[in-house]
Amino acid sequence: MSIIVIYTIISLCALGVLAALILYFVAQKFMVIEDPRIDEVEGMLPGANCGGCGFPGCRGFAEAMVKADDISDLNCPVSDADGMVAIAAHLGHEASAADPKIAVLRCNGTCDNRAKTNHYDGAPNCTIVASLYVGDTGCTYGCLGHGECVDSCKFDAMYMDPITGLPVIDADKCVACGACVKACPKNIIELRNKGKKDRRIFVSCVNKDKGGVAKKACSVACIGCMKCQKVCPFEAITIENNLAYIDFNKCKLCRKCVPECPTDAIHELNFPPKKVAAPIIESLTKETPKENNHN
Repeated sequence: MSIIVIYTIISLCALGVLAALILYFVAQKFMVIEDPRIDEVEGMLPGANCGGCGFPGCRGFAEAMVKADDISDLNCPVSDADGMVAIAAHLGHEASAADPKIAVLRCNGTCDNRAKTNHYDGAPNCTIVASLYVGDTGCTYGCLGHGECVDSCKFDAMYMDPITGLPVIDADKCVACGACVKACPKNIIELRNKGKKDRRIFVSCVNKDKGGVAKKACSVACIGCMKCQKVCPFEAITIENNLAYIDFNKCKLCRKCVPECPTDAIHELNFPPKKVAAPIIESLTKETPKENNHN
């Protein structure tokens, strides 16, 4: 082996050792010591990495929780209330249990309620359809029915109903991560409070057209008649752009607005059936024997 080859090998080894030493000292100089509590908080989270908290995964949320002086605005929708309280206590904060939320579909434009005016023959994707034209019905605001929201759900909490053509939200599986809300190009899905005993009242319509136009496009559209607003004793209903909206933070679930809606645009979920007034029952009881005698 020639002396030049030996010198070359020695030189390369020396350069390798020198580079390793430089990298070592640079790493020590700029080393970032991570708070061990980040790992602890991440371990207390459900690990869904759904992004519902507004951060890129559970670790990003854990880091934000550890670094924040005030955690009142931070919440993991997948974790239950007790879990968030436990995390807050672990970090030395006090946290009140947040009201659980659930995704709600604010469109009742089923195949029966909303007639189709044309046929779309293209890529079955809501975002693509919304960018091309207003939709295949007279309502330019309603559900497009291609299930992009269903595809975005990581918890199998949504499916498309083949009869109605609308997505269905499974209340037992929905964790209110908000993925479907972000996925819908028509903004017809909203996160609302679950309500006491899982009861909710909301306007299932987002059509901002004037009453006659909206009613022609969909038989159950809100027509902005203001009847619901007038009977609400809690000022929970507002009318804007020909559309009623019920503020779930103000609504006391009294149900007075429901029978006032002439188009049945206000939906009530998980309520017991209303009791029939006693005079009506008595009148029905009295009329029945007469009918039987007549027969």
